[in-house]
Amino acid sequence: MSDTPGNREPAAGQPAHRPTLAKVAELAGVSVSTASLAFSGAGPITPETRARVLDAAKELGYTGPNPLGRQLRSGRSGVVGVVVGDQLRRAFRDPVAVQVLDGLVSTLGENGLGVLLIPGIPSDDPARAVDPLVESAAMDVAVLVWGVGSDDATLAALQRRGVPVVIGEGRAVEGTPLVAIRDRAGTADVVRHLVDLGHTRVAEVSLPLDNSDRSGPIDAQRLAQVDRTPTANRLAGVRDVVEPVASWETEASLVEHGRSATLALLGSTAADGTTEAADPATRPTAVIAHSDLLAAGALLAARELGLRVPDDVSVAGFDGLDLPWLAPDVLTSVHQPLARKGSELGLAVIRQLAGEAPTTVELDVELVVGTTTGPAPTT
Repeated sequence: MSDTPGNREPAAGQPAHRPTLAKVAELAGVSVSTASLAFSGAGPITPETRARVLDAAKELGYTGPNPLGRQLRSGRSGVVGVVVGDQLRRAFRDPVAVQVLDGLVSTLGENGLGVLLIPGIPSDDPARAVDPLVESAAMDVAVLVWGVGSDDATLAALQRRGVPVVIGEGRAVEGTPLVAIRDRAGTADVVRHLVDLGHTRVAEVSLPLDNSDRSGPIDAQRLAQVDRTPTANRLAGVRDVVEPVASWETEASLVEHGRSATLALLGSTAADGTTEAADPATRPTAVIAHSDLLAAGALLAARELGLRVPDDVSVAGFDGLDLPWLAPDVLTSVHQPLARKGSELGLAVIRQLAGEAPTTVELDVELVVGTTTGPAPTT
């Protein structure tokens, strides 16, 4: 074995020391600052010099600068707080949330940033306005994946701490990047599709209007209380085309909530207490759901009531999820770019950290007609 600095064994009784950046610089024949630039990936350094430094590091068994020291010097944690807007156990049952998070986490990871997932609703202490992590955890930027409310305690806590924020699908906040989708226009497109098929009795299964976990009919008073931007946009998109004959709020975007809402909208209680399909002369002939999971629940409820889809009732959703377990049915749905939305949130974080001016990104959506919508029944 050659007696180079990288291969020299420590003398008997002497502890083996972790190789240092200074030793790497010495072996590569460069200054310590140049060696540091080779590891940071930034700054004026030629590819040949970087390769020489990395070869020296490999020979010495040097794996790179201590990340904790780098964080202390930069004043950054290398962590992005991601507020998912719901309890984690519920969020991870929703493929929409999972796909958005996948795009976000992948983009952040490619840029050397870690992620701290934070539930938007405190699950262990309902008396708290925000999750304790929002108030105390180290983070360089916080991403509010599903927007902010009109009097948002999480946003206020982050602003008090001076933590920069990126908002997804929320109301615009001055000086804050926003990533949104054209969901109002997309919802109007799918409702217009139903109207063009002859439907005049359209029922609506809505996303939650706020954080109250309420479910039930939406009247004018409740409609005025909407405090979630995606819900507000989709409620407005429906009403841009038609006034629904009935509207039902769900507590979360899950299949079981879509099912129970649709049983209430299309069914009636028989004398023996069971639920059966309501009178075909008066019941809705179409159901527009604010999400594909809610629409899937609506489809299952229609089947349970003995109704044929789309012959007796049409069902449409929003998101563009692949739901093969609904076969042979394929939902008519407004497709949104879920992974790209997450990626755009990640890119907004990178721009924040680079000191760039905040921007608003609005992504297109597309109506894709499946097998679950058809002409309105004539009876």
